[in-house]
Formats: sequence, structure tokens, C-alpha cells
Amino acid sequence: MLDMINFTTVPAFLLIFVRIAAFFVTLPLFSYRTIPAPFKIGFSFFLALIFVYTVDASEIPINETYFLLLMKEAIVGLFVGLIAYIILAAIQIAGGFIDFQMGFAIANVIDPQTGAQSPLTGQYFYMIALLFLLSVNGHYLLIDGMYYSYQLIPIDAFIPFHNGSIADFVIDTFNQMFLIAFQMAIPIVGCLFLVDVALGIIARTVPQLNVFVVGLPLKIGVSFVVILFFLSLYVVLVKNLFSTMFDTMRGLMQIFGGA
Repeated sequence: MLDMINFTTVPAFLLIFVRIAAFFVTLPLFSYRTIPAPFKIGFSFFLALIFVYTVDASEIPINETYFLLLMKEAIVGLFVGLIAYIILAAIQIAGGFIDFQMGFAIANVIDPQTGAQSPLTGQYFYMIALLFLLSVNGHYLLIDGMYYSYQLIPIDAFIPFHNGSIADFVIDTFNQMFLIAFQMAIPIVGCLFLVDVALGIIARTVPQLNVFVVGLPLKIGVSFVVILFFLSLYVVLVKNLFSTMFDTMRGLMQIFGGA
């Protein structure tokens, strides 16, 4: 039995296992608290067992640089998963913009996946986005991204931290994330701004009417109608959001690989 095991692939297997496990710490959909930790570890183990025979991994000696390679693999997995999570956080930010205009900004809920507080509308859109991701087999694309990361970032190569391209790329990603959130929130926020203008005109023409009492349920009702009307638009925006997320992951991998 021991003769059938190729012990020369154990160092490469450990490097692959560290990167995949680090992916599952921050990668959307796989990093959530509702997925048990033993499942993540076991899934990472079997994926690494498959990848070690498909990835071009020569014999890697265990020396002083090997531990630096382990740290590099953990950094690659954490950063690539985190950049994908940052793009997906645009949905939560868009929901925060909408809730602030609706009057729901004070009412947050606990996201069971992350354990953090999230806006009501943002959580609603986030659930739609995750269901859309599962319906189009996006979780398979994320696993494909793990596999193709070894073509862009070899396991025996180091990350070129000497240039500032990584910091510039992260800043551009933040800007793109806020732009996507603004595009998702602008239909409802714009309609609620018109409602505020109309309430201001009513307050000036009919002083006897208490617009503070009428305005809150009116804005909530208008928001629900606009969300129902623009729901098909949000599906298209979520589709573009996932395309942006995969492109961002690929771009960061290319920078890590020195491309």
C-alpha cells in the first residue's frame, strides 16, 4: 500500500490544499457560516487530491523557502476570495442606499451567512443574487477559478509585491463596486427623491397636512412598487455583477502571476 503512494507529491499537495482552504475562508457562497467547517476541510482535501495530479507540479523540496510558499498560497487564496466578496458586497451597499431613503436604515437584520448586520432590502437582493448564482451553476465556475488559478499563479512562484499594481487594482475594484451599487440603487432612490419633492410641495400648499405622518408609509409603498417593477432589471444587473466578479478574480490572479 505504501509503495503505491508517491510521497514526492506531498509538498505540492500541501501547497494546493492551503490555497484551496484559504479560498473557502473568503470566497462567496463557500465561506458562509451555514456551511460546516468539516465539510470545507474535507472538500478542500479532495479537491487538492484531484488538483495535485492535474496541476503542473514538479518535485518541490522542503526547505526554508517552502514555508514562504505556504504563506504565499494562503495569501493568494485569501486575496482572490476577498476581491470576489468585495464585488458581491455591492448588493449590500445598494440595499443600504435604498433603506436610507425608505426609512428602513434603523432596522437591520442579522445575515445568517456572515453573522453581520445587513440592511433589509440589501438582504433581500442578496438572497436573489445567491439563488441566481446557484441557478446558473456559478459555484462550478468558482471551483473552475480555483483550478485555473494554478495556470496563472504557479505554486512554485512568488508574488511580485515590489510594484504598486496590486494596490491600484484593489482601489479600482472598490471604485467599481461603489459604481455598481449606485447603478442598482438609483432607480428606487430617484423615485423616492421625486416623492420627497412631491411631499415638499404638498407641505407648502396644504400646511394642515402632516407630511411626516403621511410621508413614511407613502415612501415605503412607492418603494415596494418600484422594486416589483424593476425586479427584472436587477436580475440583469446581478448577471453583470457576476461577470465583473469573475473578471476581477482573473485580473488579480494575472497580477499575482506577474502578467
